[in-house]
Amino acid sequence: MDYLWSALEQPRRLAVDLLHSHEIDNSSPWSPEVPEDLREWLPDLFDRYPIVWPWEQAKPVDPAIHNVWILDNTAFRTPAPGDHRPDLAKLRDHNATKPRLVSEPGQTTQSVQQGTGKWEVEFVVAYFIKSSGKEIASTTAALVKQLNVDDSDEATKKRITARLQPFVDHVLPKRTLRITIDDKEEQTLGPSSYSGISSDLIPLHFDPSEPQAQSNALTLPPPFGLGSTTVFAEEEGWGVISDIDDTIKVTQSSDPIGILKNTFTVETPDPIAGMPELYAHILPTLTTNTGSGSENAPPFFYLSASPYNLYPFLRHFLNAHYPQGTTILRDASWQNLGGLIASLQKNTKEYKVDRIVKIHSWFPHRKFIAIGDSTQSDPEAYGECARRFPGWIKAIFIRKVEGIALMDEKTKNADSRFEKAFEKLDRSLWHVFTEPSEVTERIDELRKDEGVQK
Repeated sequence: MDYLWSALEQPRRLAVDLLHSHEIDNSSPWSPEVPEDLREWLPDLFDRYPIVWPWEQAKPVDPAIHNVWILDNTAFRTPAPGDHRPDLAKLRDHNATKPRLVSEPGQTTQSVQQGTGKWEVEFVVAYFIKSSGKEIASTTAALVKQLNVDDSDEATKKRITARLQPFVDHVLPKRTLRITIDDKEEQTLGPSSYSGISSDLIPLHFDPSEPQAQSNALTLPPPFGLGSTTVFAEEEGWGVISDIDDTIKVTQSSDPIGILKNTFTVETPDPIAGMPELYAHILPTLTTNTGSGSENAPPFFYLSASPYNLYPFLRHFLNAHYPQGTTILRDASWQNLGGLIASLQKNTKEYKVDRIVKIHSWFPHRKFIAIGDSTQSDPEAYGECARRFPGWIKAIFIRKVEGIALMDEKTKNADSRFEKAFEKLDRSLWHVFTEPSEVTERIDELRKDEGVQK
């Protein structure tokens, strides 16, 4: 039977390779190659990628059979004349070259008028066919075996299946989504890339009724997808860039089995002790008053090398323990579950620098703090960005992680490593800590030194 299925599947795979191999490899520049040793035992997810003929036109999603996630995001003010932002110009140029449906009634203009005082925001959307992954049973069985899960533990097996679903479901290229924002404006998002992701930098033409505004798919029932919250952040004030794994969430593993166990079997991931309290302190401490007397809270950006397939899992964790924010994840185009491991271990510095540059293009006039850990490349990424944008990052905090299996602590936690990562930066800018209370004191000092008015 397996041989018959393989024989039937070969023509489809050949067609996908012929039509889309370059798109699978290049639709996401930060999708790392999966090492052969991981391919040998982790399930193949090739079937996620459909055959899409070159002449096919973009079509709206169908709520009866499709599932859509709209990721939370943060809106920024349209720059005034003379406020030159070359990195933002690149994003706009890329957005302008994307094909769009122009025949739908009520679609707002995609042009941006300089100095209007209005808002812009990036909408990232993931598109799937509901419960379509043919490999879900076999993939679950493979993980149950590799992770030594008791075969009678039905709760854990059910949890593994639920978290695997977004990894095996068929993705949807060339799809669009119509949304309403704060009940004031409609926009069309997409079309999605070959990896089932759309990313649209769009102008908004209204002022929000609240600092946070809901963004939902029009006339679609809740089971259809995952709606988002758009946070509106003014040009000036503070901001926070934070890593997730082993910075604010317990992962405590760098080997493939440990990562998979932590991702798929743990019922509720644990926050790092003391970090929720630290972030709860940062939020009011770095909130300023605007000229009109309203509060200007720091936007939070949770920047992770994890693939977007984990978004609901991570969003639930963050909402339970940390301030509302924008979660930024990798758009992964790999065809094997080993890509989850590869995405956490390869090209993380380059990926994070790229995303921080984007954040800077949105908020170059805010003052940021960056919080990470010593397990991967947070020190190097934050150091590079602090040198690239002098004065923008006001403080860097790196959690010294200890006790992780297979981690070379002597190298990762060496003073020489941090000194090299933060070369040419003022020594008072960066701090390596073990207890979150150390950072609390530094945050209070920042408030005093920068003259934050409460």
